[in-house]
Amino acid sequence: MNYHAKILSAEKDHVLLKNVGKIDPMSIDAYIKAGGYEGLRKALAMDPQKVIEEVSESGLRGRGGANFPTGRKWTFTANAKADQKYIICNADEGEPGTMKDRILMEGDPHQVIEGIIIGAYAVGATKGFIYIRGEYRKSIETITKAIADAEKKGFIGRGILGSKFDFELYVAEGGGAYICGDETALIESIEGKRGEPRMKPPFPPVVGLYGKPTVVNNVETLANVPHIIKNGSAWFTKKGPAGSPGTKIFMLVGDVNDPGVVETTFDRTPMDIIETYGKGVDGAFKFAQIGGASGNIFTAEMMKNPMTYDRMAEMKVSYGTGSIFVANESRNVVEFLSTIARFFEHESCGKCTPCREGTHRIRQIIEKFEFGEGTISDLELLEELALVMKKAALCGLGQACVNPFLDALRYFKGEILAN
Repeated sequence: MNYHAKILSAEKDHVLLKNVGKIDPMSIDAYIKAGGYEGLRKALAMDPQKVIEEVSESGLRGRGGANFPTGRKWTFTANAKADQKYIICNADEGEPGTMKDRILMEGDPHQVIEGIIIGAYAVGATKGFIYIRGEYRKSIETITKAIADAEKKGFIGRGILGSKFDFELYVAEGGGAYICGDETALIESIEGKRGEPRMKPPFPPVVGLYGKPTVVNNVETLANVPHIIKNGSAWFTKKGPAGSPGTKIFMLVGDVNDPGVVETTFDRTPMDIIETYGKGVDGAFKFAQIGGASGNIFTAEMMKNPMTYDRMAEMKVSYGTGSIFVANESRNVVEFLSTIARFFEHESCGKCTPCREGTHRIRQIIEKFEFGEGTISDLELLEELALVMKKAALCGLGQACVNPFLDALRYFKGEILAN
């Protein structure tokens, strides 16, 4: 069984990764023997509103990068009046350096499915989709089998476990577009349309798939739900610091001595995670980019701060998807920015002018510095473009893709000009 990344953290610290590599992911009986689907049984004996309250009291927030309170999102959909509601698991995972959702789907698929079913019950959804990145063939194969096995065991279908709750679950394959990580573009894709973001409001919890109320949660978010229902919200809140409960999966990539995956609590600092689990930086530390290609650049001083929600908000940064790309002193900042600029120019869907034109112009400006032709006025234009995109772009791609450029202007302006 190959999960495409080495798990570095200790088994005693694991919640979401505790079964990965320990049980056969293709066996539903192995999952049940390990305590699987006990959370679902408990949830079905509860009033749906009580399930939402339990998730709300746990303090669980979205693990896909937005950090939105899960219970609040569920409440919007639960309160919406409609003849049909949906739940979607966002498994598109197109962020470079990120593979946590893939590990969960391929290493413990029923954990994810159980979370989806509980979420569906809580909000009143009778149909659901797992939208999986098209390149993740092993994930698609594993999840598809897991759904079929869950149906055979009575966890999916009509009258689940003797209750009055009916639920159908399907796999939807993505076409390889980064933009479909945006929940509205993902919804458009499932509907058979071009994957482009929608104007908001209205928001998906009220007007989503086929115009119906729809909850969209990340894989890692939903994988937490069975544990919260099974063990109680108080158990979850005791893990980690106040205000940032539970665990988070981080990925160490780049110039670290031992790259891999870590599950730990939010009170750890990025440098502590690197030193403790990644065996330190391979060379002298220069900077880290946390949260994928659109993530913020962290200096050595910033790396000493715990990754709690409050501290990240004070610093006006985010841990995003949890990837930690480490760059040593040999890395050229202009080359680093050029890679990001080309990526986002390619992945912009082109629907809105700020992103379509902005990503193209940013790539052109960075290219000038690659050839030693850039000037201070070019950097002034770069900053102006980035600030406009941050305010005017339609979705998170255009708004967030400028983060590394603005940060680089703050910390490495001299090096860019000297390139």
